[in-house]
Amino acid sequence: MDTNGVDGLGLLSDATRRAIFELLARRPSTVGELAHQLPVTRSAVSQHLRVLKDGGLVVSKAEGTRRIYRLNPDGVTALRAYLDRVWKEALTAFGKAAQAAPTNPEQEDQ
Repeated sequence: MDTNGVDGLGLLSDATRRAIFELLARRPSTVGELAHQLPVTRSAVSQHLRVLKDGGLVVSKAEGTRRIYRLNPDGVTALRAYLDRVWKEALTAFGKAAQAAPTNPEQEDQ
């Protein structure tokens, strides 16, 4: 599993994986439950879940004959930490640029 969140972000670049991630954020589900809500086959859902699981964003647990998938809190935390860090850096850069900008519009012409 990626520890800095960058790989998790890349995993979500695929629209179907992102949809699966969003559905699992609402509630844990089986492959069949997910496939029922998406325009892809159960096999395709399984493949996407495998990628998300290998990337650390999803975990599964056997419950009887069913396998229930849910978001992996550790993977989501790493993804969130990465996004928070990038956002903080962007806000800091914006603040520095705003402070360095001329406050008098007439100064811009000089």
